[in-house]
Amino acid sequence: MFRYLIVILISVLVVGCSSTGSNSGRYSMRHDKAPDQPVDVSHVKDAVPRVEPKSRGGNKSPYTVLGKQYYVMPHALGYTETGTASWYGRKFHGHKTSNGEVYDMYKMSAAHKALPLPTYLKVTNLANNRQVIVRVNDRGPFHGNRLIDLSYAAASKLGMLKKGTAHVRLEAIDPRAWQRSDQVVAVKPAGTPTVSVEGRYLQVGAYSSRASAERVEGKLRQQLTDLAVIIRPLTTNSGVLHRVQVGPLLSSTSLSDLVTQIEQLGFVTPRVVDFP
Repeated sequence: MFRYLIVILISVLVVGCSSTGSNSGRYSMRHDKAPDQPVDVSHVKDAVPRVEPKSRGGNKSPYTVLGKQYYVMPHALGYTETGTASWYGRKFHGHKTSNGEVYDMYKMSAAHKALPLPTYLKVTNLANNRQVIVRVNDRGPFHGNRLIDLSYAAASKLGMLKKGTAHVRLEAIDPRAWQRSDQVVAVKPAGTPTVSVEGRYLQVGAYSSRASAERVEGKLRQQLTDLAVIIRPLTTNSGVLHRVQVGPLLSSTSLSDLVTQIEQLGFVTPRVVDFP
């Protein structure tokens, strides 16, 4: 009996709130569920990417859950993946996540098996194109082939509560690039035309295949650490073009040096575009 209690204690310390659906005494209910009455989370804002150190908890690599070993990625830069998302709610609400924070199902958070904690992700429901930004602070899900567990609020805003799962695309956000982009908008004088340098991007290519665009995006992100790399879909009469753009270009950006660097990566003749 004593050995059994030790095993249970170790499992609780290693596994985050969303991890296994364990029915141990740690949780007040046996099965996870939504609030008794639907909650309007339309006022809940996306997580705001900011530069943070890796959490002291939840980043041990490798770690083992239910006899299977998992490895934590060294960084999230350039990470994109598609797969199945699920969500978790009341059972874990108010309990600690893997990095030691408290899970709040009404905030924009998530659990992932391999991304470093914390990581900011843009999550797109591919069935309806709804998007949210979440902060990953937990480990899991460890059920089947599920890729990510989303908070109740994030799942609600993505329109996946009723079905329970959704086919999603995950894209890691670089907080430094995100903050630089926000700063450009904040200091832009009123009335500045959209053709200003701060509103310009360098378009590397446009691809009919999303997968091709994501491969280009990943290659660029590995090399261009000072600028954001963005995929902007454009619907045309012949289909959707996935434009890969680098920017926003700052007044301090050497355009010729940037073009040369991109061409050396194998991309021919990138061009300047204005956005929006």
